[in-house]
Amino acid sequence: MGYRTLRQCVNDLDRSGQLVRIEQEIDPYLEAAEVHRRVFAAGGPATYFAHVKGTRFPMVSNLFGTMERVRYIFRDALAAVRTLVQMKIDPASVLKRPVGLFGAGRAALTTLPRHVSDGPVLANRTSIHDLPQLVSWPGDGGAFITLPLVYTEHPDQPGWKRSNLGMYRVQMSGGDYGANDEVGLHYQIHRGIGVHHAAAIHRGEPLRVNVFIGGAPAMSVAAVMPLPEGMSELSFAGALARHRIPLIYGHGPLPVYAEADFCITGTIDPNRTLPEGPFGDHLGYYCKVHDFPVLRVEQVFHRQDAIWPFTVVGRPPQEDTMFGQLIHELTGPIIPTVIPGVKAVHAIDAAGVHPLLLAIGSERYVPYGERTRPQELLTQTNAILGQGQLSLAKYLFIVAAEDDPALEVHDIERFFTHVLARVDWRRDLHFQTETTIDTLDYSGTGLNTGSKLVIAAVGPPRCELARELPAGFVLPGELAWTNPRVAMPGVLVVEGSGFGVQGSGLDAEDLGPWTLDLGRSLDHFPLVVVVDDSEFTARTTSNFLWVTFTRSNPAADVHGFGEFIDQKHWGCRGPLVIDARIKPHHAPPLVEDPAVSRRVDALFVRGGPLHGLE
Repeated sequence: MGYRTLRQCVNDLDRSGQLVRIEQEIDPYLEAAEVHRRVFAAGGPATYFAHVKGTRFPMVSNLFGTMERVRYIFRDALAAVRTLVQMKIDPASVLKRPVGLFGAGRAALTTLPRHVSDGPVLANRTSIHDLPQLVSWPGDGGAFITLPLVYTEHPDQPGWKRSNLGMYRVQMSGGDYGANDEVGLHYQIHRGIGVHHAAAIHRGEPLRVNVFIGGAPAMSVAAVMPLPEGMSELSFAGALARHRIPLIYGHGPLPVYAEADFCITGTIDPNRTLPEGPFGDHLGYYCKVHDFPVLRVEQVFHRQDAIWPFTVVGRPPQEDTMFGQLIHELTGPIIPTVIPGVKAVHAIDAAGVHPLLLAIGSERYVPYGERTRPQELLTQTNAILGQGQLSLAKYLFIVAAEDDPALEVHDIERFFTHVLARVDWRRDLHFQTETTIDTLDYSGTGLNTGSKLVIAAVGPPRCELARELPAGFVLPGELAWTNPRVAMPGVLVVEGSGFGVQGSGLDAEDLGPWTLDLGRSLDHFPLVVVVDDSEFTARTTSNFLWVTFTRSNPAADVHGFGEFIDQKHWGCRGPLVIDARIKPHHAPPLVEDPAVSRRVDALFVRGGPLHGLE
């Protein structure tokens, strides 16, 4: 069914046995977040917190905690939305099977928002202080809204058609914000709100902002969808919710989403910022404190039966992983139509999404002979890195579909094995330096600043990869590496001394000469990763991806045996080395509070509301 309100969704999940209610009072300071993380990790139900300390509003989390529940929530709309996508890709194929056209046509009719004069969200007023003050991690700088729907319109072209609905975190307390009067608004680079904010600054006027919380679950999905610039998230939300999104006009300069549970209205001063953060974010580390826009709060509304939805981010996988999977299901087929020759692109959730992309392209322009070097693949990488949020990728691995038609971007170990068996480090490394990376990634040289590395591999296998340490294997003594582990075929993980003990990173002064002879002792391991804890890193594929790609900046941390520079091209004749140790400028990883963990334990014991979930 198409839920119009959050309450409808919660009640339906309750009736169908997909929601658990906690009647005990729960503290929004750390306790609620820890409950959420444990329930999500167990693949558990949506969780309703009936009594929340310090507020009269109940909270709900883990609505999107499993793909089964996501598909259940949108069960009546997904087929029609997929048909709309297919119509965009190949209209002729849909006409050959017209049975799905009625549903798609009905979905298309819901993409136009409906103008109304009043709505439930305006029933009551409250203050920022009276809202649930959710703090997810011990080092967070205050309470945050973690599922906000931030609505803005382009100052030069007002109206919903050029609007932006995005999920940008909102800091409600802490720092230098005026209590009840100001909140922090954090948005990352390349987000739609940034275009609107820049236009307002250029005009020298405040940017109007409405922050909605709750409402139809489709609004949350729409807010995180990577839609083309200029396409309204409200249209997508209507198709997914199976009804036209009701907008209240005449109650301020911006429309108000009528079915939201809460609405905060205000303006961003073009000349004012304040320190925002820290905040435990989805890469698994804290975001540090930086100056971000300040929203001057004017009014806070809520409906009569309001529920406060929240999520918790941290080292993946977390609930936002399910958003990513749904986005892939809905938009994955569009990739080949947007980037000719590209078969698939996968942003790796375990590595924090933006740090690592895997892609399958094609080498169609080889008129004769074998594929001996990447050609069209390099053209395709430029196109991939020019697409919206994909431009924030730090590492991009791309291969040719012709070399293995059965290869799949979601089979991560097989993909890496395919690459490492074929890659030629003398030729296949392509760096971009002094460029943009994810705002939340602190492996670079500054906020939003770092480097990128494209690794393109084609042709038949060039080497046999080791799947375990050979008998009698010994690391070269000159390198001072210890505790070797095999993370996956061809990938050796070793421990290096603490970063900065002898100076900077992995270079000639620290670790001795990077001679080709040393590299030859590592035959069958084309990739070596230096870490702080090799056992932890090699224990699971998820650990390997998280450590390697969140703790390294390609231009600074990629090295190689027998390295050289030829006509500005960097390469190496022996194994490639990635320094993935924690560096002094990195943000600290997220760790839970033991005292809070002990308190939450009581909910999971026999007789507790969450017994049996762990």
